[in-house]
Amino acid sequence: MLHTFVAYVEDLPGVLTRVASLFRRLNINIISLTVGRSERPGLSRLTLVCEASAEAGNRIRASLYKLENVVDVDDIAGAPAVTRELALIKVAATPRNRSGVFELVEVFRARIVDLAPESLMIEMTGVESKIEGLIQVLNESEDRVLEICRSGKLTMRRGHHTSRVLKAMGAGQVESTDAAGQPLDSFEERAPVEPE
Repeated sequence: MLHTFVAYVEDLPGVLTRVASLFRRLNINIISLTVGRSERPGLSRLTLVCEASAEAGNRIRASLYKLENVVDVDDIAGAPAVTRELALIKVAATPRNRSGVFELVEVFRARIVDLAPESLMIEMTGVESKIEGLIQVLNESEDRVLEICRSGKLTMRRGHHTSRVLKAMGAGQVESTDAAGQPLDSFEERAPVEPE
């Protein structure tokens, strides 16, 4: 089964190496890895997708949490979430086939972000299957895909907030809950786990 881990990590050198080394030691392949700044100064949000059993998923989450510089980890596999991916696709385009590419772009609700004499670049944001669909149609037609650059998955739980976010929204001391209605810890209230 696919697991999507969202981790908040300190903005320090070597953190990504530690995360990648953990998956190497566990002999688990990382399918997608995206890292960027978060809403909290000094912390980055890391979204990592891998394929593992449910038991292995629990072990991975616990091992990630024990890593130095990892503040919090959440496995949101199976939880209500919004997932998106960004893709840039460069396609060979001549005056003869350019109009067909423009039509495909419109059908898939993508957009052209660069136009050169021999090629054009398509930007598309959406779920993985939608991006795969556009790439497949481009490959089946006479349009030759020259280059593909994909961001990896970005995932955020739907309606899941820490108590800090709820307080900022003016909700007072309202506790956030998971899909089963169980209260969730906020980042500030959680006792840190000492690294091994």
